[in-house]
Amino acid sequence: MGLYLNPPEKAVALCMDEKSQIQALDRTQPSLPMKKGRAGTMTHDYKRHGTTTLFAALNVLTGTVISESRRDSRARHRHEKFLKSLRKIDREVTTSLQVHLILDKYATHQHLDVKNWLAKHPRFHLHVTPTSSSWLNLVECRFRDITDKAIRRGVFPSVPDPISAIGHYLNAHNKVPKPFVWVASAESILEKVGRGSVALETITN
Repeated sequence: MGLYLNPPEKAVALCMDEKSQIQALDRTQPSLPMKKGRAGTMTHDYKRHGTTTLFAALNVLTGTVISESRRDSRARHRHEKFLKSLRKIDREVTTSLQVHLILDKYATHQHLDVKNWLAKHPRFHLHVTPTSSSWLNLVECRFRDITDKAIRRGVFPSVPDPISAIGHYLNAHNKVPKPFVWVASAESILEKVGRGSVALETITN
């Protein structure tokens, strides 16, 4: 919350996460376009052509997104994919800036190889969101926009097609980025997290 409300100087705050299992779905028949008196149509059945995963880091100040989409494979090695994303951020963020990453508690982020890489790159600082608090990560809002504007109702005969669609959307977005404005107070957020913790303990017990 401090990074949103009072970001540090000479640093960049990035909200980072992955959007997994993005399916390349191809409809069995061509869709019919919208026209007067009739909504656009799309068949209910489809063919699956594989999945891709989007790794994205949202710059809190500018609204720009550093991203990379990769075809999913059976040998996932998620920590290696996460390391590739860290290296990409390291290349694209000016070396004079500290890098504050806001991300979730996913086990991949705690892998030994990741810890070793972070130890060699002390300008990177990880800030982990609490359990069941994905809403604290602003990149989730950008994922929503990507789903609505680049993926939903799309026709993708192959995995490179959704990757291309997402890439085109983010390239256009980064030309005229609009940052999200965080309006909630720290007090209201802490109160909400506290209520969530109580609810979780009640369910667990």
